[in-house]
Amino acid sequence: MVSPRARSRAALVLPPVAWFAFEQGLPALLHARCDLAGWGLVWGAASLVACALAAWLARPLARRGGDLLATSWLARLALVLAGIFAVAIAFQTLAILLVPPCVG
Repeated sequence: MVSPRARSRAALVLPPVAWFAFEQGLPALLHARCDLAGWGLVWGAASLVACALAAWLARPLARRGGDLLATSWLARLALVLAGIFAVAIAFQTLAILLVPPCVG
């Protein structure tokens, strides 16, 4: 069994790491082989799933109160960050659909 504090910290760290991997890894892949734009959509979907997993981890902890005040605060912050990073990843994934990577 994972402690609530470790669970809330994992939920707090997962969305920024998923966004960073998406923002750094995908351009490197598309720069090397621009014909793999379909993988960008898969990569974006996987990053959105990582954000959803973080929200799933944090949601039950955000409702608790009492002696776990710091943990519930971290869980609420993790929910907000999961939403913000999910929107950023979704817009970048939409940009992959709109802008062809093999221009030039």
